[in-house]
Amino acid sequence: MIEIQDLYKYYGDRRVVGPLTTTIGQGEIVGLLGLNGAGKTTTLRILACDLLPTSGSVRVGGLDVVEKPHEVRGQVGYLPDRPPLYDDMTVREYLAYAARLRRVQGSGVEKCVSEAEELTELGDVRHQLIGTLSHGYRQRVGIAQAIVHRPAFVVLDEPISGLDPVQIVEMRELVRSLRGEHTVVVSSHILTEISETCDRILVIKDGEIRWQGSEADLSSQLSQGMRVQITLRGGEAQARQVLQGIPAVENVETVDAAESGESLVTLVVTAAGDPRDELCRALVGAGIGVLELGRRRELEGLFLELVSEPVDGERRKKKRRAQEAEPAEQREEA
Repeated sequence: MIEIQDLYKYYGDRRVVGPLTTTIGQGEIVGLLGLNGAGKTTTLRILACDLLPTSGSVRVGGLDVVEKPHEVRGQVGYLPDRPPLYDDMTVREYLAYAARLRRVQGSGVEKCVSEAEELTELGDVRHQLIGTLSHGYRQRVGIAQAIVHRPAFVVLDEPISGLDPVQIVEMRELVRSLRGEHTVVVSSHILTEISETCDRILVIKDGEIRWQGSEADLSSQLSQGMRVQITLRGGEAQARQVLQGIPAVENVETVDAAESGESLVTLVVTAAGDPRDELCRALVGAGIGVLELGRRRELEGLFLELVSEPVDGERRKKKRRAQEAEPAEQREEA
């Protein structure tokens, strides 16, 4: 669906993105994860044909964003970090206007608007002025305008920014509902949301993809095994003995109890592969009460490990190697 090859974007002599190469498959939801200033928004704007790349190629549905930007825009729905809303229009008026801008014709406008309202659950406020809506509903309208013309590819820049916990859950479900019919790229710096929403993660630092894959892949690669959290009722010493007798187990550590209660103990087990069924059978077989057992989600720590800054000398060497590896035309342009 999307092919990016040796993409670079410069602002004057400052490299913002590049070198960046990746592919995104049909129907995937891919998360762009990075610190502020990592190049996420610039990358999304290039994918949405809101910016042109300095060099490299970006193809959406087989169309090059430089050679055929108008055709690409017809296949793309874009929600920038600030939704482009008109406060003095009703939701339905605005979505109809957005559909016509995207060249939806005649009776197709009403049908597309109704479908977008249904998918984003805007039916109850369709006749309300946008300026009177809550922040959560405004975000929904922003997504509705991005999908009103039934694009194959949807770009969402920080769609949960500023939402309360209930709205975040609702927005998460909304983004998930786009899977399959649309190919979706979501940008965020909120790690748990990327983990909960996306099929695959692209970790970006200094305009480059430092890692890509699922959260499980990331955990396996960096931690060299799975970490499983187990909450027990008492029997810590016996539990340790049982767990350490399992061949796949590499380490057992005690952490703060995951919940309050008398004699509750929480252990974190590091092991090769996925040992959860074996751990549970061994503990239950030893007569130890298991209250909870599950994979420990540590995306935040793994993410920080990927994007942490090296010491000054190493940072300078890395920057110099990156500059030497850049194509000559990029250095001349810079």
